[in-house]
Amino acid sequence: MHDFRLPLIGLLASAAVAAMSGTGVAQESTTATYDDWVVQCRIETSPAQKICAMAQITQVQGKNLPFSRVEVQHPTKGQPVRLVVQVPVNVSLAADVRIQTSDSDPGVTAPFARCVPAGCFAEFEIKDEALRKFHATKTRGKLSFKDSGGHEIVVPLSFRGFNQAFDVLATE
Repeated sequence: MHDFRLPLIGLLASAAVAAMSGTGVAQESTTATYDDWVVQCRIETSPAQKICAMAQITQVQGKNLPFSRVEVQHPTKGQPVRLVVQVPVNVSLAADVRIQTSDSDPGVTAPFARCVPAGCFAEFEIKDEALRKFHATKTRGKLSFKDSGGHEIVVPLSFRGFNQAFDVLATE
């Protein structure tokens, strides 16, 4: 059983958000922390555009390496909010990733879209109802998935600061 923590060290979170968001050359970037969420924006030079995302990273207690990352990508007007989850390789591709705001919440689920050496990724379209739950949650939720042996892995997911980070993300 792993003990997870939500450290959100600025440098670690910034590097992970930058790695997730694309491969263009960034001239300038900004990072802001809102409780357990980090918003990072950067200006790409080719093509010229501003890319923003908010993320939360967890680590295994006692290790200084990221274990999971939950990222909300900049919302596009008229489109559902996109959420990307990254977890280590060695997952069961037969089971979906689930994000819940509480034990009684059925949550939202998504299959893994791809696995690469850096981890396995699932992409969610977050509907308005789920987004309202995320905004209203004041307690700790959870991210869960199954490893390749079929064991359920549960990682805490904090919603502290989600509202503020999302509001900033939506205005960028």
